[in-house]
Amino acid sequence: MGGDGWTRPARARRPLRTGLVLGGLTMALCLVGVAGLGTWNVQVVTGASGPVRDTADGFFREVAAGDVDQAYQRLCAQARSRWSEVGFAGWVRTPPLVSGYEIVDVSVRTKAGRPVGEVTVRVTRDGGAAEERRLPVVKEDGEWRVCGDPY
Repeated sequence: MGGDGWTRPARARRPLRTGLVLGGLTMALCLVGVAGLGTWNVQVVTGASGPVRDTADGFFREVAAGDVDQAYQRLCAQARSRWSEVGFAGWVRTPPLVSGYEIVDVSVRTKAGRPVGEVTVRVTRDGGAAEERRLPVVKEDGEWRVCGDPY
């Protein structure tokens, strides 16, 4: 018997097929991640519209009732840095006063991964004049707060 034993032939390498399989797996993972992010975004936006509405409703209820101190507490830090409590109270109590309001629309979106709300409010003032205002609402320290110049 000779010294030459049977050897298995070398398998041909298939780098193209391996690359396509890895690329397909990567694409599938990306699609799952995008779908998950989209679902999370929809849940955040949908779940936030109620609290955003409640924040605007509470703010204008307090303003219309003359409870300026409570309304001031609903302002975000940026708005409170522009308005002192005394300045805010003077601004709210300047005629024509807010006598009523109606929430017309609530929208919530994400901006830089954070939920941001905007509430359209029809504000009625003494004498019957009405105007629509857009009220920005942001989440700050776990609570929704009125931001910007509220009216």
